[in-house]
Amino acid sequence: MVMTAAPDWLREELVTLAWCWRLARRDGVVVGLTSHDRDLVIDGTPYRAAPGMKPSSLETSDGLEVETMDLEGAASSAAIAAADLDAGRWDGAGLVLMVTDWSSPAAAPIVVARGELGAVERRGAAFAVELQGVLRRLDAPACPATSPSCRAALGDRACRVDLAPLTHYRRVVAVDGRAVTLDAPVAADSMAFGELLWIEGAASGLASPVIGGGGTALQLAEVPAVLPELPARTRLTEGCDKQLATCRARFGNAMNFRGEAHLPGNDLLTRYPGG
Repeated sequence: MVMTAAPDWLREELVTLAWCWRLARRDGVVVGLTSHDRDLVIDGTPYRAAPGMKPSSLETSDGLEVETMDLEGAASSAAIAAADLDAGRWDGAGLVLMVTDWSSPAAAPIVVARGELGAVERRGAAFAVELQGVLRRLDAPACPATSPSCRAALGDRACRVDLAPLTHYRRVVAVDGRAVTLDAPVAADSMAFGELLWIEGAASGLASPVIGGGGTALQLAEVPAVLPELPARTRLTEGCDKQLATCRARFGNAMNFRGEAHLPGNDLLTRYPGG
């Protein structure tokens, strides 16, 4: 392993260090925070002063163990708002933890850890979140498991179905629990297993899976923790039940079906002869 020498500012007898966090949400929003009592600008990214932010102890090694770390702070600033935490906007966000010389922000910072945020837990006006190291990806299966249903997601690189004709824009005019009413109908039985993405108001950027419905009435698996003022614009993407018959008849895409619809299952071992 090639070890990089510590920069000069880290060798001083009296150091002026500040923690810096660069968070990149899945919707493209990037936020910089620092433990210093004044805002800093590093590599063109502004880092807002957040003295209440603090990381737990962090262990690193040259092995393949998964590195984790807890991050705690206050959910009171505009950068990390309590409503965004409750809505799940920060779940899965990318994080880079750095240490820098606050007296000379132009100096290259030292990256201490990087990874993704786990589920965020709110504790009153504070929050806690676990940083999952990049080596956690090695826990994923090395190859896909066999399945009678399709393993691909509708429209992804494995499926290859064009989503443009399956995407519709409607306004939600009423919400009653998990039931929503649209201002214009959609094709019957086309939205099951699809998605409703809010593109207006306080819930903009949040997605809700659709479990059924048709016409102007849809049933959602869940609704956002924060609902926008109605009516609100949404983007509807049709769904697929991942069955071979649907792939062949509805989409004409059987050649890209990513499943083993005719492979006998484990129940074959328990059948009686002639059953």
